[in-house]
Amino acid sequence: MDIRAVIGRNVRRFRVAKGLTQEELSNRCDFDQRYISQVETGQRNLTVLSLYELAQALETTPVALITPDQHVAGEG
Repeated sequence: MDIRAVIGRNVRRFRVAKGLTQEELSNRCDFDQRYISQVETGQRNLTVLSLYELAQALETTPVALITPDQHVAGEG
């Protein structure tokens, strides 16, 4: 299991469920939009602090972002 891919899928799923673009998410956590894109495609290793900041911006927990096959409220 590639944890970067798991986190990337979950970040994207939470972001889409909240109706946010990558740009809007990047503004919420003060990251560059390219960084968000790289996270979502599993190309970035996150620090614990970055994981926490993303979780806060998505109004979820870091655990939810690292859990495989996470169900997201509001997801169709």
